Amino acid sequence: MTGFLIGAALLIATALLFVLRPLLRKRPDEVGEVPRGELNLSVLRDQLRELEADLADGAIEQHAYESARRELERRVAEEVQPQAVPTRTGTEKRWTPWVVAVALPALAISLYMYLGTPAGLDPAQTVAASSENSHELTPQQIEGMVARLAERLKNEPDNVDGWNMLARSYNALGRFDEASKAFGHLVTLVPNDANLFADYADVLAMASNKSLQGEPEKLIERALSIEPNNVKALALSGSAAFERRDYAAAVTRWQKILALVPAESDIGRSISGSISEAQGLMGITPAPAKAEPSAKAVAAGGATLEGVVELDPALRAQASDSDTVFIFARAAQGPRFPLAVLRKQVKDLPAAFVLDDSMSMTPDAKLSNFPMVVVSARISKTGNATPSAGDLEGAIEPVQPGTKNLKIRINKRNG
Repeated sequence: MTGFLIGAALLIATALLFVLRPLLRKRPDEVGEVPRGELNLSVLRDQLRELEADLADGAIEQHAYESARRELERRVAEEVQPQAVPTRTGTEKRWTPWVVAVALPALAISLYMYLGTPAGLDPAQTVAASSENSHELTPQQIEGMVARLAERLKNEPDNVDGWNMLARSYNALGRFDEASKAFGHLVTLVPNDANLFADYADVLAMASNKSLQGEPEKLIERALSIEPNNVKALALSGSAAFERRDYAAAVTRWQKILALVPAESDIGRSISGSISEAQGLMGITPAPAKAEPSAKAVAAGGATLEGVVELDPALRAQASDSDTVFIFARAAQGPRFPLAVLRKQVKDLPAAFVLDDSMSMTPDAKLSNFPMVVVSARISKTGNATPSAGDLEGAIEPVQPGTKNLKIRINKRNG
């Protein structure tokens, strides 16, 4: 603050130097300077004498002399004017500069108090503002943001974007009961969105001991009735059938996915592996899976990241099949909270994944809003989205949204 005040004082002093200098300078009538009219008259007299000397020496003709003399007389009439008598009093001469000297700083300070940021001079205020504007959000701050959103939505039951954000935020934080309730309200607002019903089923399964049986499977069938080729709903439907040991139904649902995604994609390879596993349990020797020419799966958001997550065999003994695997992307430079989150289990590894804009926690923080992102995977025994000591994790170098064939290896222990 002291540095700012010193700098401001120096700037005001410099401004006063330029303004007061002409005001303090004495006028010609005050210092005895030759008035302009007298100076002009003296010059013209000299020119007339030179003209007369030229005529006497025969350097010019009489008619040229007469013409030049008339021009000099005209110039005398124009350039030699009577001096106006100064009307300023001595008192005015003395107080005018001092009025300016006082008024200029007062005006500058008044304008700053009105248009500037006086609170910025307080170090405590500056530190607080810096803290508020920091991109390094803590888990507590994220929880606070979600809590404020939930409180606001109590008075906005029809805010589709808000409820969508709340449901996905709860899901990312591992608060599956709250997430399922938010999705339950959201599907009443948007009753014909297959993606929402598939996400609702996924979250409800996590809130129901990670089982797709019962209500989650009904939601999956609702999603397929809206969009029969919804990739996520087909994948969940196959998983539900696999869970109840109906391997034939699981294979049927998963084979439909192979007609919707490229065979060389991570999803295609993952589904082919699941089909082979189910066929093996049926006693069928799996044939190499072939995908028919198909349209590329289109994510709900504008930017996607595709890849596969695997667990280092050296760490496999430290994780249980039911441990939660969080796959997420965050900005390489910017907010630290996830831009997109996907959840799986250790038993699913290696697992293909797709992250997109629909998985963002806030509408202003999506994959497509940032040029470079870091994709990470973390295994949590508690199922909590907040990192804790003992978690297993892995990450890759920053990549651009839209990158495919990413490979994330979980190969280190947190803390």
